[in-house]
Amino acid sequence: MRSNSDHAPDWTGARIAVVAFVCLAALSGGAMAQSPQAPKLTPQLMRIRTALDKYQDPVVAVHDGFLSTVGCIEFPAGGMEMGSMQYPPGAMGVHFLNMGNVGPTLDSLKPQVLIYEPVGDRLQLVAAEWFVPSNLVKTAPTIFGQQLQGPMEGHEPVIPAALHHYDLHVWLWRNNPKGVFTPTNAAVKCPKSPYSFQDKAPKMVKPGQ
Repeated sequence: MRSNSDHAPDWTGARIAVVAFVCLAALSGGAMAQSPQAPKLTPQLMRIRTALDKYQDPVVAVHDGFLSTVGCIEFPAGGMEMGSMQYPPGAMGVHFLNMGNVGPTLDSLKPQVLIYEPVGDRLQLVAAEWFVPSNLVKTAPTIFGQQLQGPMEGHEPVIPAALHHYDLHVWLWRNNPKGVFTPTNAAVKCPKSPYSFQDKAPKMVKPGQ
């Protein structure tokens, strides 16, 4: 006479499959939690990002004339003071400046600045910036249908305050909760390092100075 176990299905394989699925889901969920959300971009900005993707390698950026300002800049308190730029709390990161691209006119494929976030021992490209010294133009330049912000002082200590300029940050590779063109990004972090600087929002200046 057969026992009840002779008729019971063998769940061993099913259990293994369930455990494997749960483990895979947990690992995938962890990876998703660590991966920054991709920004929502217009078709034009998608094309710009694709054209600039080569600069995800900062060595390629250096070869093309972008030089690092070394410091990672963050604005933990943001900026809401009268006469200063209105910055939400957040960071910018490490600026790589290309003086060869600086001039009175703007080219969508030639940003003046690339911005990287230090993550471990690597630099991750998060944004590009279009930048014009205020003494080169009479009015605020525009690009991507956006007017550059400013004019403002330079971001000390890595950019002298006397370098008055207009700029527009475009978060092409890192989602910005406040918007693609917001200058600071709460999703970007500066590490605890002698080369990380907590700054106040730069003061605005008169056009042409």
